[in-house]
Amino acid sequence: MGKKKKILLLLLVPFVVAALVVFYKIYGGTKIAPGVVAGTTQPDYMPAQSSMATVRTSTEWYEAVGTVRPRTETRIEAQVAAQVRSVKVNPGDNVSRNQILISLDSRQFSSRLVQAKQGAVAAQAAFTRAEAAYNRTRLYFESQAATAQDLERAEEGLTSARAGILGAQEVVREAQIALGYATIRAPESGKVLQRLVEPGDQAAPGKPLLMLETSGMFRLEAYVREGLIKKVKPQTVLKVSIDALGQLRDATVEEIVPYADPATRTFLVKVSLPKADGLYPGMFGKLLVPVREQQVVVVPRAAVRRIGQLELVSVKENDTWKTRYVKTGKSLEDVVEILSGLSGGEIVGY
Repeated sequence: MGKKKKILLLLLVPFVVAALVVFYKIYGGTKIAPGVVAGTTQPDYMPAQSSMATVRTSTEWYEAVGTVRPRTETRIEAQVAAQVRSVKVNPGDNVSRNQILISLDSRQFSSRLVQAKQGAVAAQAAFTRAEAAYNRTRLYFESQAATAQDLERAEEGLTSARAGILGAQEVVREAQIALGYATIRAPESGKVLQRLVEPGDQAAPGKPLLMLETSGMFRLEAYVREGLIKKVKPQTVLKVSIDALGQLRDATVEEIVPYADPATRTFLVKVSLPKADGLYPGMFGKLLVPVREQQVVVVPRAAVRRIGQLELVSVKENDTWKTRYVKTGKSLEDVVEILSGLSGGEIVGY
């Protein structure tokens, strides 16, 4: 390389470095402090709209995640052990009070009822014989043909036979109740949420067969960290966000379970939800708990321009418009928080 070329390269180095610095400032963005004036716009620049950067009170929220559940949820279980013969309903079906939901195999219960009734007939026959024997012995005793001891034994036999009838009748009632348990009916009107058995499955006491929603109302069950539980009190109205519906609704605190989960250090909080189309059990939701309030500067969302990672606003200074770097925060409806770069009272154009 010739001496002249080396000198030319050495002369170009400062210009290349300067160009790289300018490029990094424009497109890197993170090294430019908010509030630094980037340059004056053209003299004839005139925004279509202008607005004042205002200071307002903003609430910082804690989002307690939770799940939508029926306010009244009924678990349908079998009272006896038997095989499921048929399931009459499916999830989403509306049911009325006393409607048949599930039929169990009732053959063994029918057989027991027949045996119980036969036992009741036999007990009645035994009572008839005991009563006849007592009456006969009593006549003999009155004619002094039987002793007092004979009469006492006959009376004991009559009492025992009467007790046998009562016992047989009780067995019949128990067999009738067991047979009735083979047909499972809806305790209240509602909607089927879950179907947990199929024909051929074995039903047993304590094993859920169906889940019913019986009130038509829902609530959100969310977990609030223990440090904020004092801000959540019964009958307090808080905001609830249901992401699937894109809605923010008011909800009233109904219940706070007085026990903190030692693993997560949270409390279970239950809040009532108003009726809404498209709201179903199991949906994801968030309970918004206010943490603190602070003063923030806000501007219309349209006033903030973004170039790469840079956030810019046009600020009116005297009779000119200048570009200023800012750092934004949360979006609040049609405005956005300005964390730094503006102090409030400035006129911004867009």
